[in-house]
Amino acid sequence: MNDSTLKQRLAAILAADVAGYSRLMSADERATVAALDQARAVFRRWIESNQGRVVDMAGDSVLAVFETAGGAVSASLAIQNELSQVCAAVPEEHRMRFRIGVHLGDVMEKLDGTIYGDGVNIAARLESLAEPGGITVSEAVQVSQRNRQPVAYDDQGEHAVKNIPHPVRAFRIRAQDALPALASARPGAPPLALPDKPSIVVLPFDNMSKDPEQEFFADGVVEAITATLSRIRSFFVIARNSAFLYKGKAVDVQQVGRDLGVRYLLEGSVQKAGNRLRITVQLIDTTNGAHVWADRVDGSLEDVFDLQDRITERVAGALQPSIRLAEIERARRKRPQELGAYDYTMRAMPHVWLLEKEACAKALGLLQKAIEIDPDYPLAHSLAGWCHAQRSVYNFADDVVAARRDAQHHAEKAVEVGGGDDPLILAVLGAVHTILSNKGSARLLLERAVALDPNSAWGWSRLAWIENYSDRPDRAIELFERALRLSPLDPMNFNNYVGIASAHEIAGRYDEAVSQYRRALQERPQATWLYRHTVSSLVGAGRMDEVGAEMARLLAVYPDYTASKFIKAMVFTPATLERIAANLRKAGLPD
Repeated sequence: MNDSTLKQRLAAILAADVAGYSRLMSADERATVAALDQARAVFRRWIESNQGRVVDMAGDSVLAVFETAGGAVSASLAIQNELSQVCAAVPEEHRMRFRIGVHLGDVMEKLDGTIYGDGVNIAARLESLAEPGGITVSEAVQVSQRNRQPVAYDDQGEHAVKNIPHPVRAFRIRAQDALPALASARPGAPPLALPDKPSIVVLPFDNMSKDPEQEFFADGVVEAITATLSRIRSFFVIARNSAFLYKGKAVDVQQVGRDLGVRYLLEGSVQKAGNRLRITVQLIDTTNGAHVWADRVDGSLEDVFDLQDRITERVAGALQPSIRLAEIERARRKRPQELGAYDYTMRAMPHVWLLEKEACAKALGLLQKAIEIDPDYPLAHSLAGWCHAQRSVYNFADDVVAARRDAQHHAEKAVEVGGGDDPLILAVLGAVHTILSNKGSARLLLERAVALDPNSAWGWSRLAWIENYSDRPDRAIELFERALRLSPLDPMNFNNYVGIASAHEIAGRYDEAVSQYRRALQERPQATWLYRHTVSSLVGAGRMDEVGAEMARLLAVYPDYTASKFIKAMVFTPATLERIAANLRKAGLPD
């Protein structure tokens, strides 16, 4: 081999193969080939979005090279996460699981992109040490990433590698710990500054009941306390969605304080036995771990709302003794007439905010049951209105007009029966008016919502979207960043990144838009409606060589998608809407 055709460099190498590939092929060759093609698309997408390059995909194997170890590890985690979700719908005996090995070392690279050398051999050996669905990395990778990636490493000891004079130490990434941490940690980021007002996060309460089905009940208690505290303007309260990432985990209260930038943490438990209820809480100073106070309240199930109020008053009084009870009284939401309606609404709550088609449908089913029990429960109507709005703007519904009509009906009904002073209900109605292109009304409603609840991350996010839809992208970015500060670990933050990406697209900063859209997709791979935006931004950036793969992903989920459907669902200004639609047509989308 001529040395002039080779270039030696340091790179991160990813090697992968299918565990039990021969067995899968002998059982069902056609299905295995189809699953392999699907998996290859997943590998290619995540490799390329993490500044990597696919070198080879021969047989059941994958070989890729990255500029950084961080890119290789991030891609590996995202790949295994997405493939595990695909496998969940497949019978155990037919599941295709990949083993991934990652090494950081020297490679020899030919002009045609082929790579050789010890680095490739070591990555292949690490791959063979990985468990099906798992990732094993070398010590070089572990050392470079241990303080940068939110993952845990298990030492697998030293292993001999053919033609390598020294043993290679391997580390297994504990994927079951690592994957959730991707959304719930900020490794290497400086602690957030404490606000200049009392700041608090209410963590999910433990369900001490024997019945796991009562988990939602404990969540409902936390939801109510958080909502009431949030509306006290002299407090800074972390949004529920960030707080609930700690659910079921042992926490270091001081680390939580640093991650979220808050002084106080409220934790507790709910025990329900028959008709009796006990709620235990403790308030902790996150700067030193000291307990400020603890309390326990007992009562009957019918007293649950009074018990929540008593706890909220104690928390408010401990945070700021001068707080007036009248502020808490104003912050109370209209209660359901029937606990059954409350139960169904609390069960729907986590599905409402996922912005995914199946979750939206599930939430609507539960909310309909709540409304059948209590036709005048404003929270149930409001959440139903937001679900129908999602069906319109994300093209979940075939009939966008009907979805908008249903969204308006439920959102207006919520205000009618609940009054005009609930910030969530006002924010939902504002969001609905946004998708109806009533931007003036939407802005007034959302400004009223954040005036009532300045801690409403979602309210600020929806206001930011109005700025996008009004061709004010730089102002939109400011508001999206404010929403991110109010809920730093929110799983919904992917939609704030989408908003920031959209702002860059509106401003014509297409490369930055592509980067932000892909960041959002990395956090929420199931948000497949995002492909319509990456396609249009890639065209705007002139990156036509990347458009085909992204179009294939869009059409795999929306096979009948057209530029007209995009125009019908979205509410940008006419000029922006036509510019984006033109990019979609240029990508090959029919009109």
